[in-house]
Amino acid sequence: MPTLVPALLVGMVASLILVGVSTAAEQLQDVLWQNLPDALGVGRYFLPWMFVMLFATGVAVGLVVWKVPGHAGPDPASTGLDAPVLPPAVLPGLLLATALMLAGGPSLGPENPIIAVNVSLAVLVGTRAFPGAPERGWVALAEAGTIGALFGTPVAAALIISEALAGERTKGQLWDSVFAPLAAGAAGALTITLVSRPSFDLHLPPFGQPGWGDLLASVVVAAVGAVLGMCVVYAFPFVHGAFGRLRHPMLMLPAGGLVLGALAALGGHLTLFKGLDQIAELARDPDGWSAGEFATMTVVKLAAMLVAASCGFRGGRIFPAVFVGTALGLCAHALVSGVHPAVGVAAGVLGVLLAVTRQGWLSLFVAAVLVVSPGILALLCVASLPAWLLVTGRPFMRLRADGTAAR
Repeated sequence: MPTLVPALLVGMVASLILVGVSTAAEQLQDVLWQNLPDALGVGRYFLPWMFVMLFATGVAVGLVVWKVPGHAGPDPASTGLDAPVLPPAVLPGLLLATALMLAGGPSLGPENPIIAVNVSLAVLVGTRAFPGAPERGWVALAEAGTIGALFGTPVAAALIISEALAGERTKGQLWDSVFAPLAAGAAGALTITLVSRPSFDLHLPPFGQPGWGDLLASVVVAAVGAVLGMCVVYAFPFVHGAFGRLRHPMLMLPAGGLVLGALAALGGHLTLFKGLDQIAELARDPDGWSAGEFATMTVVKLAAMLVAASCGFRGGRIFPAVFVGTALGLCAHALVSGVHPAVGVAAGVLGVLLAVTRQGWLSLFVAAVLVVSPGILALLCVASLPAWLLVTGRPFMRLRADGTAAR
């Protein structure tokens, strides 16, 4: 009972910080990608304009990393959802770098830096208000509140926290340990639902009862997604090292922006930004692109996520990985008409997320929530098994201090 009120407060505040940063980024994105090109009389996704915007975003974020106190936090290549507790002076620069990145078009999401900010604030305020409470408890509340807000449901938070607790010795039942984080996740989810009403359902053609062909398709697509994701994981230390040789954020980030501009020219404007709005556009017309176009978007988005994460942009990899999996699944549908779009998308997202995040519950949850169909859950559970065998025990998409991949 004593944990309930703090958990609800942490969840609400975590959600409001996410909403604030996302709203500010969306407003700036409208100015940069709509109002400004319209005023200049150029196309919103005119090729030179994409180069200019991505290069300018690299310059802007580079200035923040270089000059703002705290340098926008640690190297994002070394962080994940389990964020470190940062000094208060670091947080304004990290929020500014995240908002600029989201508005400018690099292929990363807000999850990692927003979790880091919320965790740091929760620990700062919580340990002062309740000196006897352990720091780890405030970390869990902030992570759960932010994850609940990111996905609009506390279920994702509960699954991730329970997965984290699986390797720890906990007192009492597991539900006792996830009670407070679940409350924080529920508060975060309800807050963002009341404010912005997020939805992950892609409204793909309805999927009925699964058949043997659907099972085969899900296993193959998930395995292909896992292999593609692992290609990025293995390339990560080398690409990060290449940008690291530039040694200065005002060289690394603008150079990354130029590479991202070239990738956008190859893959089109749908491969820009974190990817949620773009997958909704793909899902509205699953037959609107050829298999080659879907394959191009898949590869380009993977490369864009790799470059953005390697050159120093502050952001997470979950949402661009969801775009990659969606494009892969629709590519499978375009190649083999018997592959149902819902099966292809869910299996593709599952495989890519397993490789990029190495979190089974999160991968299953996101894949299932994109396709609201009870019949697909059994397929995903089976498809996750061979995909997991392809990724488990192998390097993570996270680097140690010496630049080698973590395991």
